[in-house]
Amino acid sequence: MSSVGRIVRAGGRRRVQSVVMALTTLLAVSASVLAAGLLVASQAPFDTGFAKQQGAHLTAAFDAKLVDSATVAATGASSGAAATAGPFRTVSLRPTTTEGGNRIPGGITLPPAALVGRADAGGPVDKLELTEGRWAAATGEIVWAAGKGPFEVGDRLTFQDAPGSPTLTVVGIARSVGGSGEAWTTPEQLAAMAGAADTGGFQMLYRFNDVATEAQMTAHRSAVAAAVPAEALTGATSYLTVKHAAERMAATFVPFVVAFGVLGLCMSVLIIGVVVSGSVGAATRRIGILKAVGFTPAQVTRAYVGQALIPAAVGTVLGVILGNLAAVPVLQDESEALDTATMTIEPWVSVVVPIVALVAVAVTAFFPALRAGRLQTVAALSVGRTPVAGRGRTARRVLGRLPLPRPVSLGLANPFTSPSRSATIVAAVALGALGVTFGVGLATSLADIQEGLNRRNAGDVVAHTGMGPPRPGQQPPTPADAAEALAKMTAAVQAQPGTHRSYSTSEVELSVSGLAGAAQVIVFDGDSSWASYEMISGRWFDGPGQIVVPTGFLNATGLHVGDTATLSDAGKSVRVRIVGESLDLSEDGRVVVTDKATLAGLGTTVEPRGVELHIDLKDGVSAKSYVDGLNAVLEPLGAGAEVNVAEISSTVVAMDTLAATLTVMLVVVAGMGVLNTLVLDTRERVHDLGVFKALGMSPRQTVSMVLTSVAGTGLLAGAIGVPVGILLHHAVLPAMGRAAGTGLPPGYIEVYGPLMVVPLVLGGLAIAGCGALLPAGWAARIRTATALRTE
Repeated sequence: MSSVGRIVRAGGRRRVQSVVMALTTLLAVSASVLAAGLLVASQAPFDTGFAKQQGAHLTAAFDAKLVDSATVAATGASSGAAATAGPFRTVSLRPTTTEGGNRIPGGITLPPAALVGRADAGGPVDKLELTEGRWAAATGEIVWAAGKGPFEVGDRLTFQDAPGSPTLTVVGIARSVGGSGEAWTTPEQLAAMAGAADTGGFQMLYRFNDVATEAQMTAHRSAVAAAVPAEALTGATSYLTVKHAAERMAATFVPFVVAFGVLGLCMSVLIIGVVVSGSVGAATRRIGILKAVGFTPAQVTRAYVGQALIPAAVGTVLGVILGNLAAVPVLQDESEALDTATMTIEPWVSVVVPIVALVAVAVTAFFPALRAGRLQTVAALSVGRTPVAGRGRTARRVLGRLPLPRPVSLGLANPFTSPSRSATIVAAVALGALGVTFGVGLATSLADIQEGLNRRNAGDVVAHTGMGPPRPGQQPPTPADAAEALAKMTAAVQAQPGTHRSYSTSEVELSVSGLAGAAQVIVFDGDSSWASYEMISGRWFDGPGQIVVPTGFLNATGLHVGDTATLSDAGKSVRVRIVGESLDLSEDGRVVVTDKATLAGLGTTVEPRGVELHIDLKDGVSAKSYVDGLNAVLEPLGAGAEVNVAEISSTVVAMDTLAATLTVMLVVVAGMGVLNTLVLDTRERVHDLGVFKALGMSPRQTVSMVLTSVAGTGLLAGAIGVPVGILLHHAVLPAMGRAAGTGLPPGYIEVYGPLMVVPLVLGGLAIAGCGALLPAGWAARIRTATALRTE
């Protein structure tokens, strides 16, 4: 073995230093793999998932009363489809939870769900991805769509509208990239739940070769419609519509993923550089000994670069594995939020990141080793043995005069003896504090946004007219029948014990000046002042002639709060004034909210099945008991009520998971940087520690001295990192809002109050303190004689 090889192997005997370098590289590479993987996965996730699952370009629904399955199946050939799946029998039914559910209590009836009868999850079109459990293989089993309901594997659901009120067990959770259904069961079970052969409908899935434009998709839809009787095609969803929604959702991830990703990569490079250069720099005296026995500068440089690469290589391999494992739950949550195939870390990321990490280790080890190798032998031997005149002495004298315990003053003065090393601690901790500040602020803002979006559906209980399909032989209600039913339902709600207040909403489509196509108009009837949407600017309407619109509406029309617009229908129109901008992401922002009196002059007819009553209960009233009592009155009227369950957005959950994971990794990497720096510092100053111990310094005082040596730098780092983190939050959050097509209320951005900022600044001290615990313990345990003999 060559002499250089023996030196490289000798580096393994410095176990503490080698372990610290390996751990630091491990965490830095893990953070880099996760950050780079997220950045790559966030690019065009819908296209990737759509290709992987062979998504349907067109999802068509047919009325079983007007067409049979054979005719529906023939539409594939007549429309020129490249591949088809179906026809699948469909029916819309309302599930009721049973006792023993995992998330929500039993007895709660939820909104109608689109059920599809499908024998398996595969096929040439729309391959479903099972994220939990298995596929439904027998009657009494059902698979629910991921993100489409608060259900888990093992939950039991009763469908009271179906013949025999069957109870089905959720055996799996699946994801359709095109959202082709909310739940799937076996064809036999679906047929039994639908009842008569002409009840419900059929679903057909198509893939075409030319699908790049809306015009091409419209032509395909027309070809399908022409192949069946008139009005038999009840709906057809283009994948371009789904793609647009998915890409807009993905765009909201990009700003904060980029921010965290860049921050994680910068932190990794910094920490690797600090650890490696510090380790080589600490060996300068040993390098002098090697030069004294005849080693050349080139041999010394190769030897110490090799010493750095061995533990770094071990840490790099383990870091790639840890980074990929950490990415699994994070990418799964993001996939659920985007409703696409489960994303994974691209293989090339796991190759490029470790190569870059090892190159960074080699480069950062090369220059300090080369510099030390070129020192005169006497100069290298004197490093660490001859004190630098004046360095830190003034700080020691000034702090020594303060009424502080001597170990504390010594610790506070220690950073001044090695300013460059202290600067590295400040930089590492500042980046950690920046990440924590940004992550905490982002989580707080996202929680506020979720609460604001939930305000669109106010009330403890929601009652609906026309719930469930008409009974056999029953004719659909006319507008007059619907108005009478609504009046009776309103009277029943007001008479129900426990009712505090209520209002109703209905939906109509009207033309709006400056907006191509119809807009959805949500009409409020009654006192809704207690249930206004979250306002971005302006105010909630308080009378006729006033409307509230979301940011998307203002962007599409070029109007502003205070401007006027015209609502029109069937040759009639009404002028309205925009009084507020609301937080609303539905319908791409093509939504208008107003009072019922505003539309009085239009004579607009509300759909019989489109009215909801939002009910606020008195304090102490059980929502479930109230619903049970109210349904006994409403069911004879063809209506019903349900507990209003607050929405938990999978997007917010995914973002919170991402933020928490990346924040923790940044903090741990920053702590490892502090740990390594203090390990080197205490090793270099071990002789001084022996002197202090000989003069009577106790182990507790030694720990105090080491911990206080990072107190000032930790506070300084917190004071630097927290304001930068706040600025980053204030830049990223509006960018996320713009990507989602909405503005944000100022209060959702200005989330940092004094009660939050002060602990965040002290967080810098906590990060530095945690990184210093192990070196402090080692310094306290070392024997006095051992320390005094150490070179």
